[in-house]
Amino acid sequence: MSYAAHLLAVLNGSSWGRLATSASLLLAAVVFGWLVARVVLLTFRRMVKLPHSLGPRLAGAIAGPLQLALPAYALDVALPWVHLARPIETGIDHFVDHFVGLIELASLTWLLVELAIAVSEGMVERYLVTVHDEFRSRSLITQIRVFRRILVVVLIVLALAIALMSFRWGRELGGSLLASAGIAGLAVGLAARPTVENLVAGVQLALTQPMRIEDVVIVENEWGWIEEITTTYVVVRIWDLRRLVLPLTYFTQTPFQNWTRQTANLMGTVFVYVDYKIPVQALRDELASIVKTIPQWDGKVCVLQVTDASNETMQLRALVSAADSSRLWDLRCAVREKLIEFIQRTWPEYLPRMRAEMSGLTVVPPPGRPLAEAAVRSRAPSGEVR
Repeated sequence: MSYAAHLLAVLNGSSWGRLATSASLLLAAVVFGWLVARVVLLTFRRMVKLPHSLGPRLAGAIAGPLQLALPAYALDVALPWVHLARPIETGIDHFVDHFVGLIELASLTWLLVELAIAVSEGMVERYLVTVHDEFRSRSLITQIRVFRRILVVVLIVLALAIALMSFRWGRELGGSLLASAGIAGLAVGLAARPTVENLVAGVQLALTQPMRIEDVVIVENEWGWIEEITTTYVVVRIWDLRRLVLPLTYFTQTPFQNWTRQTANLMGTVFVYVDYKIPVQALRDELASIVKTIPQWDGKVCVLQVTDASNETMQLRALVSAADSSRLWDLRCAVREKLIEFIQRTWPEYLPRMRAEMSGLTVVPPPGRPLAEAAVRSRAPSGEVR
């Protein structure tokens, strides 16, 4: 028999026919699952009406995982109906079953992660709209996002563990680690310690909330806002738009300042150094008039006091208040400028100066200038050096 005739006989054999039938059945199952996923998504988008865009958010979240999961489950249902002819192909059956199981696990994990993200972000949008208390809103948003990230990490770790245990070498590795709980277990524990510490710190921060999203803090001598809290680190937005990244454990082990823990209202000081002769009460009245013209002032605190005195000047402290730290900074700068401008315009002679009394000195005139004229030009009537 020629080679061509032998090839045709093989192709026409029952084994190849069953293989083609099996492949067609599997392909039809995948297409059927994909079509069912599309129908489910279209029906969901048309029928589900949820407030605050949660419906479209959920539809977008489940679109990808569902188009992977339903074909995989349809393939799983079709596999028992597929019988490969040759005994050597029993290994192929096992490989296909295992591969489909991994796809189902991945699609289920993907679906749960996307649902967690969609639901949490929908809740965040809802609280931003409905909760008028800024502090309560930021508190809830912080808790939602931290717990969401922890849940996502737990889901991914569990899925990876299940996937690894489905392999024989993965089961052997897990069994050997459990059996040798000595040095190997200690090494794994030490390697996983930072991750576990950060996860525990994340739960602690979400429950106790020493800080929240958009809280104003001072860390590492830097002033900024809490921009993001992840499962392992916190991003602080510095006032000059730099980002300071710190581990979660930093905020559970290191003292830091939180300027908006209970309320955002803050008081700030402005120091001015003036001569002893300045009328303090008149300057106090002027400060009251100045703050009324500055929109950043919250109308609560406006105080001017003499807080120190040296042998040359008095120290005046203006204490003012604002609704938050950003407004307070602008308020302090404006008050300082207007006070100095008022003193320069009204009492320029009461700005800080240095006095000296000269006695028993001989004035040597410059060449060509009379002695009396040099003495008059070098001494003021009050005996002050100009």
